[in-house]
Amino acid sequence: MLGSDIEEVGWPACGEIDIMEYVGKTPHEIHTTLHTPSSFGQSINTNVETLENIEEGFHVYKTNWSKDAIQFYIDNQLVYTFSPEEKDKKNYPFNKPFFIILNMAIGGNFGGPDVDDSVFPQEFIIDYVKVYQ
Repeated sequence: MLGSDIEEVGWPACGEIDIMEYVGKTPHEIHTTLHTPSSFGQSINTNVETLENIEEGFHVYKTNWSKDAIQFYIDNQLVYTFSPEEKDKKNYPFNKPFFIILNMAIGGNFGGPDVDDSVFPQEFIIDYVKVYQ
């Protein structure tokens, strides 16, 4: 998710909430990460869960997001809570509208520049997305 003010303030000032990231070169790992201006966009506000069967079947990735904290869940298990002591624009740029991005990123800085084309084609299947207010 990205702050809806990205066009005005840029990244990472807009804030980014990565509810779930999976990198093919590191199987069984799910990343939950927040990018803020105080972290200069680096992945210091993060958690990595190793789940041996995560590639099998569907899973539920959930975020409870409030003015004070963001909690991340995988299959209803709390895996990470982000709640900095000081909640200003630099540490907690999350008290504003955001928009959802669902994408399959290939290569790049996070996935790495070397892509093994033999793994293609792949499927990116999403059963549902729910947003509550």
